[in-house]
Amino acid sequence: MATASTYTKMFPVSWTELHRDAKALAWRLADTGPYKGLVAITRGGLVPAAIVARELELRLIDTICCSTYDKTKRGAKVEVLKGTQAEADKGEDWLIVDDLVDTGVTAERVRQMLPKAHFATVYAKPAGKPMVDTFITEVSQDTWILFPWDQEAVMSTTIAELRQKRR
Repeated sequence: MATASTYTKMFPVSWTELHRDAKALAWRLADTGPYKGLVAITRGGLVPAAIVARELELRLIDTICCSTYDKTKRGAKVEVLKGTQAEADKGEDWLIVDDLVDTGVTAERVRQMLPKAHFATVYAKPAGKPMVDTFITEVSQDTWILFPWDQEAVMSTTIAELRQKRR
């Protein structure tokens, strides 16, 4: 999990915004195929992958399941819990979709497995950006992207209160 010292900004994303951004990703990808299928990186890539697959009319959908430890550090250990059938041809003519590339450690591991695939994410941070071929929105490295599946409706904290807590 992120520490307070790692992330100094918060970027909340609503379901509507995520849908819009994932559809924008599909528009950007429309001329890069054709693809024989899509590989979603679980868990974060599942929702954007469903939207992209629908928009590009891709029916062959697979997952690669990863667990990352020390995810805020370069060189962190990425455990692949489940591979993909796309490995058989190194990902040639396959599309990989994830919600975010942060430090790039997960993306780097998936790239090793599927070096010929086209890698797309909705959001990208500078450290991980070189690992992906296509993305929609770049955010700073010190920004925590708060996805809709990680949110609940609660009273918000003012900027002044947040600044006071840091002192």
